[in-house]
Amino acid sequence: MLVFISTLTAVAILVRIVSSPVANVFQKQLTQREAEPLFVSSATYGFLSVLTIPFWGELDLFRLSGAFWGNVLVFSGIGVLGNVLLIKAIRTGELSVLGPINAYKSVVSMVFGLVLLNEIPSWMGVLGVTLIVAGSYIVLGSGQDNRRFSFELVKKPEIQWRLIALVCSAIEAVFIKRAMLLSSPTTTFIGWCVLGFLCSFGWILFSLRNRWKTQVRILAVQKTTYLALFVSAGLMQFSTNTAFGGMQVSYVLALFQTSALLNVLFGYQFFQEKHLLQKLIGAAIMVTGAGLIVVFK
Repeated sequence: MLVFISTLTAVAILVRIVSSPVANVFQKQLTQREAEPLFVSSATYGFLSVLTIPFWGELDLFRLSGAFWGNVLVFSGIGVLGNVLLIKAIRTGELSVLGPINAYKSVVSMVFGLVLLNEIPSWMGVLGVTLIVAGSYIVLGSGQDNRRFSFELVKKPEIQWRLIALVCSAIEAVFIKRAMLLSSPTTTFIGWCVLGFLCSFGWILFSLRNRWKTQVRILAVQKTTYLALFVSAGLMQFSTNTAFGGMQVSYVLALFQTSALLNVLFGYQFFQEKHLLQKLIGAAIMVTGAGLIVVFK
């Protein structure tokens, strides 16, 4: 356990656990102030792309294989779709519920990781993921009048958007890992930023061409919140790539779910979301599952 804590992978996971819910807070604040989810996503990719410019000269693009670029194209397209749907869900849903739903990503990634990366989980890894999913079941039931989970909840648009987003994110994670195996975390991060911006900007040209000026004005007014989002999102993605380099994708994504505790607390603190105790209990079960994954990896 102490060996794990001392590694770069552990540091990356801790950074990711904190930065993800922080980014969600800023995303929700921006959408509550009339920012479009697609514009928020594209602006994030764009700002991070600018920050990577000093490192472009170190890239040997001609030595990168066609397989690398194929993986980059796949995770860029899927990642942009997932990110936009995530922000749409955060705009109307409760952060303390939508955050823990992300636990199901570890199950999806385990399946795709097994098929595409030949990553075989241990029985304790499977048990840990099971506990994470069980904890999220308690959190999901917290928003119901009878305090029990109901499949009526799944019919809500924000829940459907979040579920689709987590599937996209899980698939994206596998292809990011595949790209990293053919390059490096830094190269893959630059590809994620630049290709993500190009994909999202192209989407803007089709769907927001009559409203982009309004969105730019909102960006100017909310520049501090946007900047905070850019920093937290950049830390989140770079630490994610670094963590993928040190552990199996499904395990890394499972450990990320410990951020559910922060999602619950941030939802209560910043957006006055209710049923704090029940959500904390569910999130604690998820953290226990993550602990099993760490100890018995």
